[in-house]
Amino acid sequence: MDTEKRTAKKTLGSNTKTVKRVIEMEAILDKAEEKIGALEKAIAEFEACQADIGKLEAYYTSAAWKKDLAYDEAGRFPADLKRGVLSEDGIYDLLERNKDLKDRGMDGI
Repeated sequence: MDTEKRTAKKTLGSNTKTVKRVIEMEAILDKAEEKIGALEKAIAEFEACQADIGKLEAYYTSAAWKKDLAYDEAGRFPADLKRGVLSEDGIYDLLERNKDLKDRGMDGI
């Protein structure tokens, strides 16, 4: 038993149910504060990212993307160049996930 619980037990004597309840609720409060803080940070990052996602969507629907894809399909990029952006499914799936999050209320909560 940790020191906090022993001290509480000595202080309240037979009222251990009350002490246990307060300890349990305090733990819930601490956990909820941590999770809500993390969510607030993630939402802010999500909102800040929307302009870049808009750029990605504009690129995906542009003639430039089609040109870059053709360039890739012709084997004209270096083999070690990361080019997941030219994967139709990659961008589409990301845009759909972004839309789903916004529909769930993650945008501007």
